[in-house]
Amino acid sequence: MHTDGSFMLQMLVFLGAALVAVPITRALGIGSVLGYLLGGIVVGPPVLGLVTDVDGLLHFSEFGVVLLLFVIGLELHPRRLWILRQAIFVAGGAQMAITTLVLGAVAALLLDDWRAGMVIGFALSLSSTAFVLQTLAEKKRLTTPAGRSAFGILLFQDLAIVPGLALLPLLAGGMGEGIGLSDWLLPVGAVAAVLAGGRYAMRPLLRIVAGTGIHELFTAATLLLVLGTAMLMEAAGLSAGLGAFLAGVLVADSEFRHQLETDILPFKGLLLGLFFMAVGMNVDLALLLDRPFVILSGAIALLALKAALLLPVARATGLRTPESGSLALMLAQGGEFAFVLFGQPAVTELVTGDVLQVLTLIVILSMALTPLLFVFDGWRRSRADALPEVPEAVPEDVEHEVVIAGFGRFGQVVGRLLSMAGIRFTAIELSALEVDFVRRFGHEVIYGDARRLDVLRNAHVDRARTFVIAVDDAEASIAIARLVREQFPRLNVLARARNRQHVFQLRDLGIAAISRDTLLSAVELGGDVLEAMGMAPEQVAQSRERFLEHDKRTLEDQYATHLDGEAYVQAVRLAAADLRALFEADARGGPGTPPANADPL
Repeated sequence: MHTDGSFMLQMLVFLGAALVAVPITRALGIGSVLGYLLGGIVVGPPVLGLVTDVDGLLHFSEFGVVLLLFVIGLELHPRRLWILRQAIFVAGGAQMAITTLVLGAVAALLLDDWRAGMVIGFALSLSSTAFVLQTLAEKKRLTTPAGRSAFGILLFQDLAIVPGLALLPLLAGGMGEGIGLSDWLLPVGAVAAVLAGGRYAMRPLLRIVAGTGIHELFTAATLLLVLGTAMLMEAAGLSAGLGAFLAGVLVADSEFRHQLETDILPFKGLLLGLFFMAVGMNVDLALLLDRPFVILSGAIALLALKAALLLPVARATGLRTPESGSLALMLAQGGEFAFVLFGQPAVTELVTGDVLQVLTLIVILSMALTPLLFVFDGWRRSRADALPEVPEAVPEDVEHEVVIAGFGRFGQVVGRLLSMAGIRFTAIELSALEVDFVRRFGHEVIYGDARRLDVLRNAHVDRARTFVIAVDDAEASIAIARLVREQFPRLNVLARARNRQHVFQLRDLGIAAISRDTLLSAVELGGDVLEAMGMAPEQVAQSRERFLEHDKRTLEDQYATHLDGEAYVQAVRLAAADLRALFEADARGGPGTPPANADPL
C-alpha cells in the first residue's frame, strides 16, 4: 500500500502546532482561535515553511466553517429563527448598507475611483463568521442578546453575498452578461429544494439509517446531509455555509438533533482549527515588514471604523449600551469571504494587485485581533458592572428536571405517569421510534446513546433533578449508571432492573431506588389468580403486601452476601435449589437466606 508521506508529515505538523499553541493561548485567557492562528504563522511560509500549499489547505479547511454553520442551525428551531428576523434583516441590512457606503467612500477618496471604492467597501463590510461564532461558542455567549444579534447580522451577510457577486460585473463597467432571470431563479430553486427535502426526505432517511443500529452509518449519513446541502447551494451560486445552516435548522426540532451534533463536533473542531491555521499561513510577513505603518494603521482603522458604525445600528435595534458595545467589538473585523471577492476577475480589473495584497493582510490582521477584542470586551463589561446577559426573546435549549434514559415500553409508562402529573421530561432513546407526537405535550425525545457523556450533556442531565434508567439491556443499564454516578454524583438516580443480580450491580453503584421489571406486574397477576380461586379481595391485597415486604427483606439478605465468590458460584450451580428455598421461605413467612442470583424476578 502506498503511503503519502508528505500528507502524513503535514498532519503531524498541524497536530503538533495545535497541541503547543492552543493550550498556551487558552491558559492566557485569549481563546483557542488565536492559538491556531499563531501556530499557522509559525509552521507556514511566514516562518518555518513546513507547509507550502496554503491556498489548497484554506479551500479544504473552509468545510470547517460549513460544519460550524450546520451546528449553529441545529441550535435554532424554526420558531427561534423567526424570532431573529429583526436581527437578520433589520440589523443585518442596516449594517451592510451603512458600512459599505462609508468604507466605500473612504476607499474611493484614497483610490480616486468610486467603483473600486464600492467593491472594497462591500468586501470590508463583511465580518468573519468563523472567528466570531467560534469565539462566542467558546465563551458561551451565543444566546446573549449581543450574540444573537451578531449571528443575525452574519447570516444576512451570507445572504448578501449572492447579489453582491452578481453586481460585480456591472461595477466593473459591464463586464460579463450582467444579471439575468436565471441568476435569481437558480438560487431560489436551490433553497426551495433544500426546504422540501428537509421536510419530506431528511427525517425519514435518518430514521431508516438509525434503525439499522450501526452508529458509523449514522455518522456517514450526517456528513452526507451536510455536504449534499452545502454543494447544492454552492452549485446554485449561494454560500455553502448557508446551505449547511438551512439543513441544520430543518432537523433542529427532530429527535436526531443531539446525535447529529455529537457526530459532527469532532470534525467541526478539527477543520475549524485547520482553517484558522490556514489563515495564519496567509500572513505575508515580508509585506508587513516592508509596509508596517500602512498595514497596521489600516487594520486598526478598519476595526475602529466598523465598530463605530455598528454602535448606532445596535442601539437602533433595541440593544442596551453594554450589549451594543459588545456587538460592535464582535463584528469589527474583516471576513474570510473578502479573500474570495478579492480574487474575482471583476475586482482585479478595478483594483491593482498591490492594493489587494495590502487589503488582504489588513483583513487577516483584523481577524487575528478578534480574540483580543473579546478579551477587552469582557474587561469592559466587568468594569461597567454590567448585569449578566441572559436570553430574552429566544428561549434556552429544552431543559427538564427529569431525564429518562430509554423510552421503550417501560420508559413510556414512566413518561405517561409524569405527563399526567404535569411534569415535563426529556427522554433519550437509541431506537428510531415514531415519537414526534410526544413533543406536542411539552416533552423532548432525543435520539442518542445514553452511554455517551456528550449525549447526556446535550440532554442537560447536569441541570436535571432526577435521572431514570429505563433501558431494557442490563449491560447498557450498568454502563449508564456508572457514567452518571461518575460525572453527576449529586443527581438523584432511579433505575429499572431485570432481575436480582442486576439489582445488586446497581446497588453497588450507589443506586437505591430500583424497580424490577416483572415483580409488581407478576404480584398483581398472582393476586388476580388468588381472587379467581375464591379469595376475598381484602385477603388478596394483604397477601400482595406481605409478599412484597417479605421479598424486600429477602433481597437485602441476599445483597449482603452477593460478593462472596464461593456463594455466587454455588448459587449459579444450584439455581433450582435456590428457587425452592425461596418458596419454602415464603411458606414460613420468614426472610429466608438463599444464595444470591436465585430469583428470576
